[in-house]
Amino acid sequence: MSLKKILIANRGEIACRVIKTAKTMGIQTVAVYSDADRDALHVKMADEAVHIGPAPSNQSYNVIDNIIEAIRETGADAVHPGYGFLSENPVFAAALEKEGVAFIGPPVGAIEAMGDKITSKKLAAEAGVSTVPGHMGLIADADEAVKISDDIGYPVMIKASAGGGGKGMRIAWNADEAREGFQSSKNEAKNAFGDDRIFIEKFVTEPRHIEIQVLGDKHGNCLYLGERECSIQRRNQKVIEEAPSPFLDEATRKAMGEQAVALAKAVGYHSAGTVEFIVDGRQNKFYFLEMNTRLQVEHPVTELVTGLDLVEQMIRVAGGEALSFGQNDVQLKGWAIESRLYAEDPYRNFLPSIGRLTRYRPPQEGAYPDGSVVRNDTGVTEGGEISMYYDPMIAKLCTHAPDRASAIDAMSDALDNFEVEGIGHNLPFLSAVMRQDRFRSGKLTTAYIAEEFPDGFAGVEPDDHAARMLAAIAALINYRIQDRAAHISGTIDNHRRSVGADWVVTLAGHAFTLTLATGSIATITFADGKTTSVASDWQPGMSHARFDVDGRAAGIKVDLKGPAIRLRWRGMDVTARVRSPHVAALAKLMPHKMPPDTSKMLLCPMPGVITALSVATGDTVEAGQALATVEAMKMENILRAERRGVVKAVAVETGQSLAVDEMIMEFE
Repeated sequence: MSLKKILIANRGEIACRVIKTAKTMGIQTVAVYSDADRDALHVKMADEAVHIGPAPSNQSYNVIDNIIEAIRETGADAVHPGYGFLSENPVFAAALEKEGVAFIGPPVGAIEAMGDKITSKKLAAEAGVSTVPGHMGLIADADEAVKISDDIGYPVMIKASAGGGGKGMRIAWNADEAREGFQSSKNEAKNAFGDDRIFIEKFVTEPRHIEIQVLGDKHGNCLYLGERECSIQRRNQKVIEEAPSPFLDEATRKAMGEQAVALAKAVGYHSAGTVEFIVDGRQNKFYFLEMNTRLQVEHPVTELVTGLDLVEQMIRVAGGEALSFGQNDVQLKGWAIESRLYAEDPYRNFLPSIGRLTRYRPPQEGAYPDGSVVRNDTGVTEGGEISMYYDPMIAKLCTHAPDRASAIDAMSDALDNFEVEGIGHNLPFLSAVMRQDRFRSGKLTTAYIAEEFPDGFAGVEPDDHAARMLAAIAALINYRIQDRAAHISGTIDNHRRSVGADWVVTLAGHAFTLTLATGSIATITFADGKTTSVASDWQPGMSHARFDVDGRAAGIKVDLKGPAIRLRWRGMDVTARVRSPHVAALAKLMPHKMPPDTSKMLLCPMPGVITALSVATGDTVEAGQALATVEAMKMENILRAERRGVVKAVAVETGQSLAVDEMIMEFE
């Protein structure tokens, strides 16, 4: 069977990803879009596009009838579901089968068996796959959830049976958290998947999240394509992935791969799929977690180390072709890292951020002279709008290199060269992780972020060496600004003001007195006699430039804020002020402006909708007590009291949409 037109029942970067491969195969594509995505990139890339409803996904992308109607309208003979939405919905797959349309994914029976995490664990155990202790039956209410959790022993993982992407998932360390987590998981699961069934299992401490990519055809062939390490997670949502894992040895890799294939064969699986395992970092034991019967978000790292196009393989399998290679042909070459770019503010506890992308400039994709490769899978363009209705991930930045250290270095450079403005985003956080010794050594667990950033992320403070480098760059930038202004003021040399050589640069608690000598390469001499050379093509108006500092290249983001110079590099975000010595002396005498006191207010930390108010005016609340629930980007966020107090006034109502920092309630 040869597929001629594929409808992508999805949006964003994965829709764009599928369209790219389909085009290289000479296959026509159809995009679907909601009101919010009318001008989206995937709509522009596809050969045809069909409107399927309002912005909320439960009125558009998750409505089977709307997708079926789009298929009939366009004559598509196949559907790729991407991930999320209807990708693991057996009713959708069955509807396509009834319609005579190829589903670019596994058979309905495999989706039913593996997509349901309770059933999948039972089948995994029967197939000889190692499983985590837990309660696989349905749970009636919160009281039963607490009893089950008590029996298993804390900590426990409370998960939605139909869940995925961190939705409907909570870790409970005691009975109170089990009760609250059960209800929150049910609510999120119902909203995200239309299925609020919950199960509970033992939470493995110090775990690594490692998954095996499987690929099968309709002729009985099934094999594994190595593993992906996905341990860097926040709120059970993957942030950084890599392939292969820095932890696995060849014997463990083979054992996990063979068990994954055994499970896939047990349910007659074909297409691409992923078997996820929790691996005990101490004992090197692994346990089946779940199987995702779809293409994974992090599939690019597998493609980079295997040289395979997984979307192409899925399309060929759906068209009835047999795999053209065997297990022995699969070779893992080099190392690949993936960083997920999220629309979230790392300085505000990673809360969702929405708005317009006033600047979106990814690093150049392709092969670099040092042997590295940069790839960026995205679904947005500059000027596009990041909506509150969908997942906050806007791009997946990947690098590939001959070894892990080189792949990390390439990722650091790529992050430095990635410009995003207009929304909060996690680029500084990703850069900070790449610099950490623990990450570079490969000592990872799913608790990595909580352990390394226990108080949240506040940016990277420059040490003396980094501060000197940034001060030298700021001095050169200041000179270029001053020199340009001097040229504008007059063209006759003896009428132009001269730009001084002596300056004081203050940034991030550091103060440097220096002298700048200009030329093709500027030389900066610090008060202690140390010198630094800086060369760059930066000119006023450039938001990003390469600076060569003592022969070392650095991609720096530059933003002029009046007389101040904002510099961003490797997770550092500093504001430099370059002043003449006499102005610097006067600046020390200036008073500091104090921020307004909001200590007695509960402010909305993100744009979202108030879905619950747990207290009323006059109530006395205790530290840690739930006050309100805000839903944003498909996630529920419970806002809690920081300390004991009395509610003076509640300023909002349930169902009300709020902006960032809008007051929810005030305390006496």
